Amino acid sequence: MNGCDRISRREFLGRSAALAATGVAAPVFIPRRVMASRGKPGANDRIGIGYIAVGRRGQQLLNLPKDCQIVAAADVHMKRAEDFAAERKCNSFQDYRKMLESKDVDAVVVASPDHWHALHSIDACRAGKDVYVEKPMTLTIREGRLMVEAARKYGRIVQVGSQQRSMAANHKGCELVRNGQIGKVHTVVSFNYPSPWECRLPGQPVPEGLDWDAWCGQTEPVPYHIEIYTPRGNPGWISFRPYSGGEMTGWGAHGLDQVQWALGMDDSGPVEIWTEGEKLVAPVYAAPGPRKKGEAACSRPKVLFRYANGAVLKLEKGPHGGAVFMGDKGKITIDRGLCEVEPMELARELLGDAVLRDARENHMQNWVDCIKSREKPVADVEIGHRSTTVCHLGNIARWLGRKLRWDPVKEIFPDDDEANSYLERPQRKPYALPDPI
Repeated sequence: MNGCDRISRREFLGRSAALAATGVAAPVFIPRRVMASRGKPGANDRIGIGYIAVGRRGQQLLNLPKDCQIVAAADVHMKRAEDFAAERKCNSFQDYRKMLESKDVDAVVVASPDHWHALHSIDACRAGKDVYVEKPMTLTIREGRLMVEAARKYGRIVQVGSQQRSMAANHKGCELVRNGQIGKVHTVVSFNYPSPWECRLPGQPVPEGLDWDAWCGQTEPVPYHIEIYTPRGNPGWISFRPYSGGEMTGWGAHGLDQVQWALGMDDSGPVEIWTEGEKLVAPVYAAPGPRKKGEAACSRPKVLFRYANGAVLKLEKGPHGGAVFMGDKGKITIDRGLCEVEPMELARELLGDAVLRDARENHMQNWVDCIKSREKPVADVEIGHRSTTVCHLGNIARWLGRKLRWDPVKEIFPDDDEANSYLERPQRKPYALPDPI
């Protein structure tokens, strides 16, 4: 792991405990103008955080470290932004770009729908703000590479919300697999994540204060419907292809991220993807309804991946938040906050017990530590891009229903124009990504 993560996990906790034991008072926050230049908060600086989108997920990401302060909120639903801001005594905006102009905002939490992640993050980087962007990081593979380029060009810290990277049990499990403790890995089994489907829901009145055109963003506008606006409902936008990759990118961004980490593929990916069964014909929801029907239809065909080292990843009956890794000496199961080793003899040697459970995580703290040190966070933007790419590859394979070759260096399907046409989508102005970055 990088130096920043070592500090936040070991030294930071150790020093905090030592201070508590000696009765030392909490540190005094010194104004930024004294300690650091704009865009690079110093070690004792209090960091001003702005939120882009304060709906369901934004409300779940409020547990900031003590050295942060919420200073602004932006949401396409103005009343929601105003209510959020009134409770926290901060500024509110309907246009996030106005918020990015604020000198009080050092960094932003991007909790918008998936089809907005790239533009929100890239614009924040260009404005000199560090970024915590929710997973899945992208709507398309091309977006991910542009987000990496923006972070590097503007020298920004971008942490992706793959919080299992900050869980002790997950770290230990992935480390054991990566270091060959179960021998050469030949098979990996993860969950059979469903792909998204289509929607043609009838129109409803747009709620007062909601800029529905802005919510649609890069996608072609459709009539407002609460089951599009809601993340997970009956069924909600997470299930609809214009706005998301379905649970393939929703939960898959957690589980397949663990596969990438454990196999040592944080800067690479699989080289082949194929399916077993007829290609996906996604259903169309013309009326609200439970996700069960769509998920059943969009969990076929079965998807498999092969990595250059020979390991084969199968999406079938594995854990939601990880995978089962099978090697020639044993197997390790990794899920959210869980690492389980078989056989028992190997478990005692590696863990002292068969199962390690620890769901604690300090993902936000790691981000803030790295904002101050300028080191890469544990779920750096490149890592998030590579993991989300695996999810997108699974969807593309289902949509095409045939074997695909993937070049993880060039990030293209060699000699396959049809498959390459899925690397990005048409984008509507004025919500298209900037060119150049």
